[in-house]
Amino acid sequence: MDYNKLSKDILQQVGGEENVDNVIHCMTRLRFNLKDNSKANRPQIEALEGVMGTNISGSQFQIIIGNDVPKVYKGIIDNSKLSGEKTSGGSSGQKKNPISAVFDVISGVFTPILPAIAGAGMIKGILAILVALGWLSNTSQTYIILTAVGDGAFYFLPIILAVSAARKFGSNMFVAAAIGAAILHPDLTALFTAGEPISFIGLPVTIATYSSTVIPILLAIWIASYVERWIDKVTHASLKLIVVPSVTLLVVVPVTLITVGPLGAILGEYLSGGINFLFDNAGLFAMILLAGSFSLIIMTGMHYALVPIMINNVTVNGFDYLMPAMFLANMGQAGAAFAVAMKTKNKKFKSLSYSVSVTGLMGVTEPAMYGVNVRLKKPFIAALIGGAVGGAYLGITKVAAYIMGGSAGIPGVTSFIGPGLNFVNALIGMAIAFVAAAVAAYLIGFEDVPAENSEEPTQDAEAEAAATKEASIVSEQILSPIVGKAVSLSEVNDPTFAQEIMGKGIAIIPEKGEVLSPVNGVITTLFKTKHAIGITSDKGAEILIHVGLDTVQLDGEHFTAHMKEGDAVKVGDKITSFDIDALKKAGFDTITPVVITNTMEYKDVTPLKSGQTSSNDAVLDLTVV
Repeated sequence: MDYNKLSKDILQQVGGEENVDNVIHCMTRLRFNLKDNSKANRPQIEALEGVMGTNISGSQFQIIIGNDVPKVYKGIIDNSKLSGEKTSGGSSGQKKNPISAVFDVISGVFTPILPAIAGAGMIKGILAILVALGWLSNTSQTYIILTAVGDGAFYFLPIILAVSAARKFGSNMFVAAAIGAAILHPDLTALFTAGEPISFIGLPVTIATYSSTVIPILLAIWIASYVERWIDKVTHASLKLIVVPSVTLLVVVPVTLITVGPLGAILGEYLSGGINFLFDNAGLFAMILLAGSFSLIIMTGMHYALVPIMINNVTVNGFDYLMPAMFLANMGQAGAAFAVAMKTKNKKFKSLSYSVSVTGLMGVTEPAMYGVNVRLKKPFIAALIGGAVGGAYLGITKVAAYIMGGSAGIPGVTSFIGPGLNFVNALIGMAIAFVAAAVAAYLIGFEDVPAENSEEPTQDAEAEAAATKEASIVSEQILSPIVGKAVSLSEVNDPTFAQEIMGKGIAIIPEKGEVLSPVNGVITTLFKTKHAIGITSDKGAEILIHVGLDTVQLDGEHFTAHMKEGDAVKVGDKITSFDIDALKKAGFDTITPVVITNTMEYKDVTPLKSGQTSSNDAVLDLTVV
């Protein structure tokens, strides 16, 4: 790998050195603060050899490199006047693009709550199936309890959104939750349903329904963030604990009921009405266009902006036309990757293509999109074609989603349980999108990835070293490096880990702030911030232990290293320790991915544990043959 060339290519594709405010790196990523993120050419960057993917977290543009990120970072510093320190006149003094700022807020607010919505939606879908099959009566107590489980997250959505929005806007999350709870209070709901005029200190209160709504609470918490900061600024320190939350509630809740809430409700109704008008009068064209371009929307990150619209449509109208397009886009990506798997001569790439095709069918489309289709270019076009063809069928049959289900893939098809043949037509449309994309990709073709034996031969010394390394890798089991709760990598709120871009593995929610060696081996990397550790086992496994998400920002605070790079370790040796409570108080997710970064050298990497785990438990099984 020519790291010098890669660093120059990356600098060029992020908009040049003049577009970089500062750059740092963590264990796996280059982290750029760019003056203008729009100048970064993400598809071109992701197509570079040595780049695993890109991600935007807040306003930070991240390029995922892997274990070799220090070498690429060094190349960037050597080939530029950058030093990693923030330059004067940087982006901090510039205003954000308003549209980018809105997308950033929407993404930041909705991404954390998606698991709750997806889980509740899945339960509602399963419940609908049980009732439709006659296995459960809709008057039974079991049905009532399961309905509460499925509807709870949606009915009290304003409270969930209030907490997430407050975290994004930098205000008190619990005061925000209190605002959401106030507008949902049963007495207030009863007052609204009584049908009589309502006033507050002589000011008229417009009747509105707030349960399951999105826009009113977002506007309310946005206003609350400014009110809270202003009151905090003018209040004496000894009185802040009582005065700031009290005045914030007394100001924001009435303002929400009198002006903001009704305005938000009206905006939501007009938004849903406009979408319905479009699909009622140009449904075929609208669905073809949306389904055929949705993958492009996902690539830009703008799909997060559609989530609140989807929720609002289901709440206001009982159905949504946007969600089906997301399903079709995913089926198109899966179908195109499947065709690549059938046609490629590269056995390693064939295996990868089959794998990402399956994950695409499950609703996780980024591995197929970035790992195969965008990389080969023409299959990505085929995926768009597949989505558009499927969209034509759904447009003709007027398929809609009636439930905010789980992922936009096979596990989430319960979203389409509705009147008539809606469910059947949705399944047919998804199948059409998959097949059409596969056929298009197969017929259009692509420039195949060269097989390993056709690549240019390496130097004898390199070949010998590679052969030695391959011979040294054997099957083994990896013990848990942390005491806590083992969960799937898919539960990590970071696409780099959740989509297994860095490799397969497992995640642990820590209950004890210690990282112990899970193998006998050598510490190959111990990052200066002490949040990430790389270990190579005596049997050849390359293990990455990444404590928390975005904890690189702490610059080592709350972490203590007990060993250093190059130290030999035995199973159970304490490598680092960290303060769990301090990390949580600082607002960081402590979930810890444990990833095998040389996954491709194994036949299979299998998680062995789910739930409570100790340092004596095997959590991963690595199989060579």
